[in-house]
Amino acid sequence: MSSSSSKDFRSPVCTRAKISALGTYVPPKVLTNADLEKMVETNDEWIVSRTGIKERHILEKGQGTSDMAAEAARRCLAARGIEASDVEAIVVGTVTPDMLFPSTACLVQTKIGAHGAWGFDVSAGCCGFVFALQAGAKLVESGAHKKVLVIGGDANSTIVNYKDRTTCVLFGDGAGAVLLEPAGEGEIGLIDFVHEIDGSGGPALNLAAGGSLNPASAETVAAGMHFIHQDGQTVYKFAVRKMAEATVKVLERNGVEGKELGCFIPHQANKRIITATADRLGMEEDRVIINIEKYGNTSAGTIPLAMGTALEQGKLKKGDLVLLAAAGAGFTVGAALLRWEI
Repeated sequence: MSSSSSKDFRSPVCTRAKISALGTYVPPKVLTNADLEKMVETNDEWIVSRTGIKERHILEKGQGTSDMAAEAARRCLAARGIEASDVEAIVVGTVTPDMLFPSTACLVQTKIGAHGAWGFDVSAGCCGFVFALQAGAKLVESGAHKKVLVIGGDANSTIVNYKDRTTCVLFGDGAGAVLLEPAGEGEIGLIDFVHEIDGSGGPALNLAAGGSLNPASAETVAAGMHFIHQDGQTVYKFAVRKMAEATVKVLERNGVEGKELGCFIPHQANKRIITATADRLGMEEDRVIINIEKYGNTSAGTIPLAMGTALEQGKLKKGDLVLLAAAGAGFTVGAALLRWEI
């Protein structure tokens, strides 16, 4: 809906960043609902009816998030036809770093051979990719860099308790990477972002141990404090409400109506959350990208993986206006409006 306070994104007053390439990766190992039935008290009908998930990909032991992120980055750079040495900065959204330090960005940098690049990690739960996307966009828009890799990925299987049926059915592993470059003449690229954090939601979704407050010990391990803790109903209510608010806000202040969007690419946490958010936006089902049945919730990896699905399905085309949205631990919420320029 247009208003006197809305922005005119069609007449940018500064350099904008655009997504110029995409690469995704999921581990080959698949964990199906039938497999989970043998591990915990659950069944396929229960999982599908409540989440929409049928299977998820699981990282092999001895590998970490940086391995998935590096492979997604390689595929992204290959799609663009450039070398890793051309990359100037790397921003990684993740809550499952290989280790507390060095950062996942550091590990990716050396694994892909991005000599001379700098970078950092963004910890924003399932909003990791959209938060990292804005950080990367500003590096380009400021004129500081011309080629920035933004990666979202998580190895959730490493922090899931496979004896807890309320959480173990939800999560999978995967990563996706995009390359950001300055938009060219006639291109619009990344238009606007709406982000918010609410730390009061921390008790509803967290991993309590492993940090400075509760360092790893025999006691924290015995108490299961290194696994994801989630209050499902509280998270569900927050995600539906705040994802809708953020998406409406970013559309309204840019004078964009839902019917102008080529597609809506939401975080893949739960099919019911996705459909509830889409309903509040008045989005038709065929323009909402859903791939949760194949991958589960890969946290920061879901949106770039869903971009890949949208391309495969022919629902993401050059010139399309695209809306991204996510909500996650923290609490965090994020939405982004962009024009697809590939």
